[in-house]
Amino acid sequence: MKTRNFREYKVWQDAVEYATKVYEVTSKLPWFEKKGLCDQLQRAVVSISSIIAEGAGRSTDSDFAHFLYMALGSANEVETQLLISKNLNYIDLEHYDMLILNLTEIQKQIVGLITAIKNS
Repeated sequence: MKTRNFREYKVWQDAVEYATKVYEVTSKLPWFEKKGLCDQLQRAVVSISSIIAEGAGRSTDSDFAHFLYMALGSANEVETQLLISKNLNYIDLEHYDMLILNLTEIQKQIVGLITAIKNS
């Protein structure tokens, strides 16, 4: 059984930091979105790092890769919800661009880790 410490993965570290940034931005969303788009976006962004951590605890590389694919799916969900938030003018263009740039880096890291696992 492989032992992986999820805290050592840069992608997990970046995803935790990213979730904090998204929480800061979503705290400024309109009050009526707190139980709608805001909650959904926060759940999705937290799930990226959480799923990576959960997957790191799995015993096989293929199981870990499966969880990384799910984390990638959550990242795609976050991207969609950020776009909707921008389109509704809940997030200004500057914050949107910064969040998308950071998210794209996390998505690339997840894909890179999947590739590395599959090639090991």
